[in-house]
Amino acid sequence: MATDYDATRKTDDDTESLDAIKERIPSQPSTGDDDVDNVDSFTIPDVVNEELEVVVVPVQDNEFTCINCFLVKPQAQLASKTRSGPVCIECAS
Repeated sequence: MATDYDATRKTDDDTESLDAIKERIPSQPSTGDDDVDNVDSFTIPDVVNEELEVVVVPVQDNEFTCINCFLVKPQAQLASKTRSGPVCIECAS
């Protein structure tokens, strides 16, 4: 059966008054919190403003940086050296 979705849809339920709809909704006590169910699910971590120290080690003599994937790899994974630079085995395959 074809349905005209552009046509206005009026049923008997549309004529129900706003007061009748409000009576069917169960009243919930207001607690002031928007998300009552997840009050304890989120906690703020204690290390919010802690700075992290990272030691960056330069490329060693037995390592190379692949020109395709830009990862530092050991010399054992060197497939070939092109004019652009070294290529690892994974990128060469």
